[in-house]
Amino acid sequence: MKKRVAVYPGSFDPVTFGHLDIIDRAAKIFDHLIVSVFVHSAKRHLFEVPERVAMLKTALKGKKNVSVDCFEGLLVDYAKKKKTEVIVRGLRAISDLEYEFQIAAVNRTLSPGIETVFFMPRQRYTYLSSSIVRDIAHFKGDVSKLVPPHVVKAIKRLKK
Repeated sequence: MKKRVAVYPGSFDPVTFGHLDIIDRAAKIFDHLIVSVFVHSAKRHLFEVPERVAMLKTALKGKKNVSVDCFEGLLVDYAKKKKTEVIVRGLRAISDLEYEFQIAAVNRTLSPGIETVFFMPRQRYTYLSSSIVRDIAHFKGDVSKLVPPHVVKAIKRLKK
């Protein structure tokens, strides 16, 4: 039987409990989940790609069917390279739907064999985004309820 492999792409800048919720739930459905940091050079990031990869690896330590990677370029090309036909995306609120629907449609146009599967986070994470965490961190606010402890420490090191 063919292994069900999916890729969950994102900036993960930084990884949040919302991301981890999606990862936990997707890992129960797929045989292997590749969590991949998207390299977006035009965007200003809090953490560099290697730092984001390392934070994800720490957060996902012990998850046997989850791996962490990074990529640059078109997501559909990356998915083909990883031999997957499934992209996992999170939908927090109705405001995400239009953008995510557009991206899924474009990906399907570029590569008709690749499907996008949407996961809604648990209700307590529907408001949570990396952007919100970055904004709170910028003003030295407490992000400890939003991100894992090792991410809190990394943010504190940046702000010194």
